[in-house]
Amino acid sequence: MNPSRPFILRPVATTLLMVGVLLVGFVAYGQLPVSALPQVDYPTIQVQTFYPGASPDVMASSVTAPLERQSGRFPALNQMTRRARSAAPSSLCNSS
Repeated sequence: MNPSRPFILRPVATTLLMVGVLLVGFVAYGQLPVSALPQVDYPTIQVQTFYPGASPDVMASSVTAPLERQSGRFPALNQMTRRARSAAPSSLCNSS
């Protein structure tokens, strides 16, 4: 016996079965939970540079600024934060 034979012989029952499956699907779709603000971990890059004996001005001009210029070219970069310490500045880049 062909598995599709009962569906071909009874088109009204087949249509009702299809409508029932669609109805159950729509009801189930409506019951799915939706989170307004889902918990997402965004990609983050942190760069720390060390240049012992250098002043903060030298670190800012010769090390941190070129790194930030290169980091600024990342696609989809949303935020860049710089923290300058005496000999160990760091840059934090967030993207989506």
